[in-house]
Amino acid sequence: MARYLDPKNDLVFKKIFGGHPLLLMDFLNALLPLPDDGLIVSLSYLPPEQIPVLPPENRRGIVDVKCTDQRGRVFIVEMQMYWTPSFFNRMLFNASQAFVMQLDPGEEYKLLQPVYALGIINAVFEQSDDWYHHYKIVNIEKSHRTIDGLQFVFIELPKFRAETATAKKVRALWLRFLNEVKGELEPPAELLGHPPIHEAMTLSREAAFTRAELAAYQSVMMAISNEKSIVTDSIELGIEKGIEIGRQNEKLAIAKNLLAVMDNATIANLTGLPPETVQKLRGNVV
Repeated sequence: MARYLDPKNDLVFKKIFGGHPLLLMDFLNALLPLPDDGLIVSLSYLPPEQIPVLPPENRRGIVDVKCTDQRGRVFIVEMQMYWTPSFFNRMLFNASQAFVMQLDPGEEYKLLQPVYALGIINAVFEQSDDWYHHYKIVNIEKSHRTIDGLQFVFIELPKFRAETATAKKVRALWLRFLNEVKGELEPPAELLGHPPIHEAMTLSREAAFTRAELAAYQSVMMAISNEKSIVTDSIELGIEKGIEIGRQNEKLAIAKNLLAVMDNATIANLTGLPPETVQKLRGNVV
């Protein structure tokens, strides 16, 4: 039984999709809402200078792959191992930047080609059953009228279930690959039956990585785990503070209602508020 590394990890994802254009092409055709007559038939990776540069503290857990196809359309793929509220803004920034960077000074706007941004999130960010989110610029009153240029697809991996997916078969297989392939396992026959995924699985086998690459893989996984803990702790701390504020406001409201019928010391004893706080409340009452 072979052992596989998690393809959602930065190092593994880039090994699969950052250097094998045929695999990336199959992946994008499956996951993006491209029409049958608009599928990608060839692509090339854009040079590093055209990939947005992010601060080092934002690089953990993020995967960037940027390419262009036979029509000149630009595709950006980012993977987020944990959810942060800034993810949408970052995707919007990167896609907008990619749209603008197509033109050199003096070139005509008609040369601009559409940009597709694909964000895969290994977390739940919306409380609904929907796991596939497609956004584009539409007329509010006449939604069939659109402005071509920017389109976004966000996928919540934890929500995806192959048996309930309305997606085409290849889309479901790629998402299963991202969700299921890691650790020791007997490769599912359905995944091996699709040649591009079979190749992707071969590339993600632990035996295909050097000792240095495996050390880097473990380092990234540990960093992601630590960052998740920090985010979780921050959220829990925020909730606790919110509860405490709510309790304090409730005490103040009760105290205000009692000012007309009780003295300060009694109100302080009943609510647990300091006597000076009660006195300030009484002083503010006209």
